[in-house]
Order: sequence, then C-alpha cells, then structure tokens
Amino acid sequence: MAEQDSFQERTEDPTPKRLREARERGQVPRSRELSGMAVMMFGACGVLMLAPGMVERISSLFRQIYSLPGARALESDLLVNVFANAVVEALIALTPFLLVVACAAIGAPLFIGGWVWSGQQLQFKGEKINPLKGFKRMFSLRALVELGKALGKFLLVAVFAGVLLVALWEPLLSLRNSSLSVGLRDAGWMVGVAFIVLSAALILIAAIDVPFQIWQHKKQLRMTRQEVRDEMKDTEGKPEVRNRIRQLQQQLAQARMMEEVPRADVVITNPTHVSVALRYDERRMRAPVVVAKGVDLIALRIRELARQHDVEIVEAALLARALQASTELRQPIPAQLYLAVAQVLAFVLQLRMARKRGSARPPQPQPEVPQAFIDALRTANKPV
Repeated sequence: MAEQDSFQERTEDPTPKRLREARERGQVPRSRELSGMAVMMFGACGVLMLAPGMVERISSLFRQIYSLPGARALESDLLVNVFANAVVEALIALTPFLLVVACAAIGAPLFIGGWVWSGQQLQFKGEKINPLKGFKRMFSLRALVELGKALGKFLLVAVFAGVLLVALWEPLLSLRNSSLSVGLRDAGWMVGVAFIVLSAALILIAAIDVPFQIWQHKKQLRMTRQEVRDEMKDTEGKPEVRNRIRQLQQQLAQARMMEEVPRADVVITNPTHVSVALRYDERRMRAPVVVAKGVDLIALRIRELARQHDVEIVEAALLARALQASTELRQPIPAQLYLAVAQVLAFVLQLRMARKRGSARPPQPQPEVPQAFIDALRTANKPV
C-alpha cells in the first residue's frame, strides 16, 4: 500500500486531522518577512514615540561622563562606578524600546500559524545532517524562491534607502552644527523616519510572502486519494461498524419515538401501511405536532401501542400519507393541513364526550387534503 501511495499524485487538500497532526509536530506556516516587517515597523514607531525620553536620559548620561574632573578620570574605582552607572542608565533608557520590539517579534506569528510549542522540533534527526538531502534543499524550488525574495528585498530596500538618503541629505549635514541634545533628538527622529520608510518596503514583500507561505504549507501537507480513504477508515471505522452504529442509532430513535405514542391525542392511519401520531396542547403549541410516524411494521407497532393506552385511531388514508411525507418528527404540521387535522381532533373530542355521556358515536369526518398541497408533494418526488 505504501508503494502504491508513492506513485500517486498528492492532489487532495489536507484534512483537518492531518493539519492538526502537523501542528502538533510544530509544522505551521511561518513568514520571516512578516516578522521582520513587524519588528521594523513597531521599532520605528517606538523610536518616534519614545525618542524624547531616551534622548533626555542619554544626554544626561553623557553630561555626567564628560563632567568628570580630569585629575580623577584615571582612577580605577571611579571608572568602574561610572561604567556601571552608564550601563544601568542605558538599559533603563532603551528598555521601553526593546519591549516594543520584543512584543512585535513575539506577536507577529499570531497572524500566520499562531504560537506553537512542540518538543518534536528539538529531537535529533539524521536527515537534517544528511549531505544529499541538504544538497537537494539547496537546489529546490523553495531555495530558489528564497533566493528570489532575498534579491527582491535587497533591490526594493536599496531603492527606498536611496530615495530616503536623498531626502534626508540636508538634515544629516545640518547635524554637525547642532548641539548635543538637539542633534540626538533630530538623529532619533531621522532614524524613526528611516525605519518607517524601510519597513514600508518590507510590507510589500510580506504581503507577497504570507500567501505564498500558506500555499507552500498546504502543498507540503497534500495527500493522495488513498491516504484520504485510509484516514476516513481510521477515523470513522470499518463500513460494518458504521452500519452497526447506524442501526443502533435508528433503534434508539425508534424507541424514543414509541415512548411518545401513549401521550398522543390521535393516531391517523392509512389504514394498514402508514400511522402518524399527533399531539396538540393549545396552551403551549401553535399547531399539532407529529410525535411518531412510520410505515409497515413500525406503523403496526404504533397502532398496537395506541390501543394499549386508549389513544384514538382514526382512519384517513390521504391525510395520513400527506403527514408522513411532509412532516418530520417533533415538528408542527404544515399550515395547508390545519383544517383537515382540526376536523380529526374535533371528532376525537366529540367521541370522548359521547363515551362519557353514553350517547351514540358521532359520524367520522372525511378530512380533505388540498389538491395544491398534494401536487407540491408530487413535484418534490414525495409519495402521497
């Protein structure tokens, strides 16, 4: 079977089970371009928003360093303290920016594949260090696509960087005439603008790379038709088991249906082949509801239960067939049959009153089913 599968083309989309198993192995679509773009974009926004505070702290740090007395500048203890304070101040100044960049790097995978933790990716696999497979990967379609993306990204970023350099050439030259605080502030602003422009270039690349990675991921997980059939067998079981389960379900459904027959108000029959049990509670129901129905042996069983529990049985052949064909269990009857069923229920009420009074049996009605309703059922290929 495995040899047969190897000659079959993988033309079928991956099933939910195969996708779930791949995710458990840590195999999900990933786009490095999306992560790079997110880091660049959020980093640029972080620079623009947080630059004033960072510049102020860094400027204060430089003032402290350059204000050291010349006579003590070479004292080792003082230099160690100054260096330690400088590191702490620099970390405090850069921490908000680093947090923004870290959140971008962690949050970017949520947009494609989501977060996945799988220990299988940490396991040693000999094929990963196989030179032959490594050589094949170097000249595969994926490697060519990655090379094309790298060249495209380089050219696109180079064009954007060139335009940006031309636009910022004068402000860059003017930095030499600025004070330290003003120069740092302007430099931070230009760095933020440069980040935004370059990340805008990466947006274009990510917009192409994300759909490609999703398509590539699904292509790698494609299945042969035999694999799909085998998975269906493993998931749903053998046909014999499924048929047995279906039979048990039908038996349980029939048992529940038969439990409703003693609570019915009337059973309408064909007279021998069809039986439909109805219940109507005018305080809780808008229309009579079918609580049990069936043909042949099931119809016979419904009539037997009706007799055992003194449920009235009314023979109305056309109405019974129409109810059987048009109404599902626990569903109200169609509006076209309201009048016919109302005549039957009224007859059942009259019959009960006659028995209490000991009077003669009332004449049984002949409920009529509208011809338009019969024609509609025949058009829908439902026997009436």
